[in-house]
Amino acid sequence: SIDYSAFDGGKFLCSGSEDKTVRVWDLDTNKQRQLFSGHLRSVNCVKFSPYYYHNHNRTVICSSSNDQTIRFWDIDNNNKPFKTLGQHDDGVCGIEFSSFSSGRYLCSGSGDSTVRLWDVETSKSLHVFSEHTNWVWCVDFSPLQSNNNDKSNNIGVIGGNGYTFCSGSNDHTIRVWDIEKTKQSIVFRGHRNHVNSVKYQPYQSGISGGANTILSGSADRHVCLWDARSGQLIQIAVEYPQF
Repeated sequence: SIDYSAFDGGKFLCSGSEDKTVRVWDLDTNKQRQLFSGHLRSVNCVKFSPYYYHNHNRTVICSSSNDQTIRFWDIDNNNKPFKTLGQHDDGVCGIEFSSFSSGRYLCSGSGDSTVRLWDVETSKSLHVFSEHTNWVWCVDFSPLQSNNNDKSNNIGVIGGNGYTFCSGSNDHTIRVWDIEKTKQSIVFRGHRNHVNSVKYQPYQSGISGGANTILSGSADRHVCLWDARSGQLIQIAVEYPQF
């Protein structure tokens, strides 16, 4: 897993590896800037934290691992993580920061078949979404609010009313979750193997009402485009050859 960010006048890449490390690379010099080595098993996903950068003036990397933890690392301190989230019961796969509230919230998919929603500021697990029946490999937050005028919510007003996130799983499904109502809103069925990647694509041209779409990649060698509101399969974009 890799992620990109620009700060301190430079361009940087972070990477997570099966060697249990997280590394930061300076793209201008092609040299390693930082090495973090606290995870006990392979690292599945890494993300730069927008929340810590914009609210605490810190450059922070978040990493998820098969050691069942999510760890936060300050790029200026390579001794140990300053925050660890550890309530999953199996390896933690995909992670993503919220598109609202400056990225204060984090969702994580896990081998325990759940997706958790976390408050990065307080380190609290706000809710566990448990309808998947196998490993959850990937997650993504919607970039835009849906037409949700329901003011009621179960989490509390975290600024996410009308936002959703989606998850892809080894159970071959993609599921969309309403953040404030803390419930599943729709299930996409159509892939014939593990779903390895999901990504919201706002304002896809040619779709009635400008509805958001979701792209999904699967071990069935297909990339599919879905209507995020209706669950309709719009297009099978690619069928890759088998190697």
